[in-house]
Amino acid sequence: MSDTLVSAESEQKLVDDALADLLRDHDPTKESHEEFRGHQFDHGLAWVHFPEGHGGLGVRPTLQKTVEQALRAAGARPADPATFFMYLAGPTIVTHGSDEVKERFLRPMFTGEERWCQLFSEPGAGSDFAGLGTKAMRDGDEWIVNGQKVWNTMAHIADWGMLVTRSDPNTPKHKGMTYFAIDMHSEGVEVRPLRQITGEAEFNEVYMTDARVPDSQRIGDVGDGWRVSLTTLMNERSAIGAGSGGPPKRGSGTIAEAVNIWNGLDDDAKTPAAKDRLMDLWVQAEVLRLTNIRAGQNRKVGNPGPEMSVAKLASAELNQVITEHCITMQGPAGLIGYDYTFRRPEDLSVSGVENGIGHAFLRVRANSIEGGTSEIMRNIIGEQVLGLPGEPRVDKSVNWIDVPRN
Repeated sequence: MSDTLVSAESEQKLVDDALADLLRDHDPTKESHEEFRGHQFDHGLAWVHFPEGHGGLGVRPTLQKTVEQALRAAGARPADPATFFMYLAGPTIVTHGSDEVKERFLRPMFTGEERWCQLFSEPGAGSDFAGLGTKAMRDGDEWIVNGQKVWNTMAHIADWGMLVTRSDPNTPKHKGMTYFAIDMHSEGVEVRPLRQITGEAEFNEVYMTDARVPDSQRIGDVGDGWRVSLTTLMNERSAIGAGSGGPPKRGSGTIAEAVNIWNGLDDDAKTPAAKDRLMDLWVQAEVLRLTNIRAGQNRKVGNPGPEMSVAKLASAELNQVITEHCITMQGPAGLIGYDYTFRRPEDLSVSGVENGIGHAFLRVRANSIEGGTSEIMRNIIGEQVLGLPGEPRVDKSVNWIDVPRN
């Protein structure tokens, strides 16, 4: 028997034993959601590929599916949609954070006691993320932060933010960045809503005015913020493209809504051309689902690589095409019946078809922007997946402070 097979069997047994211990001592139907998830973390079943003591067992990440299936069968609830950003912050902290940072943040993040948001983009640094200008100045054991972030999903309910700053303007832009966890309730942090086409304001802009961040909340080395950020971004694209809970079931999601609408049409509307178009979209959705599965299996150490940009790009554009087709199939009825009242969502369930196809049609306009624009995804795929020559970057070796700006 090969060493690989022995290792796989021993890892499976390790997970099975931890599951048995957890469910023997804790009933998810009798404990609170947060309490049970705390025990799940303590048994190494939060992120199984994380190190022992930090919510994991040090096994291959594909075994997380075994855990989730067993816990759902035992009556445990899935993660609250409001905790989506743990799928970004958790891997970033476990990869780059100190032991103290891991100890402080990972468990309450997983239980949902503390919710997170992402503070990356700025009005002048969106696609060119490395050009950001939010300033962090060292002051003893603290950093003083001044600047503005934008398009910050769910920042209005977050307790902590993943913040990337410009800590040294006298170096090239990729080298003078530092990454922090910032308390969203601290003095000097202001969150303002950005109303969207749906009427909601899940997006925000965040202003930091002389906000103080302890150096103990720094994630990674000073000046290493770009490398730390890449971990967050790769996991973000994985979560958006493949879904934080893994790839969807066959025929689910927006394509399921398209099929439901088709089944409700009058027979005279079900023309061969219309049927052919629906089948074409269904095949594209299935190809995307299978591609996500394959990309997920290629993950070796828990953090996805640039191949997840394929999933993110394809899912963003396919969601838009499918929802457009749904509205077209509905005819005039697709133009009515949506409530544009201003509201502040409390979780990310607003982003799918849960609130109707009219809402989804408007919401997916953001898919090709959030988590990296489709144009940036194409650059990543071309350069890092296909190995094509990169675009000219004339400011790559120029100190950030010397780069001309509007």
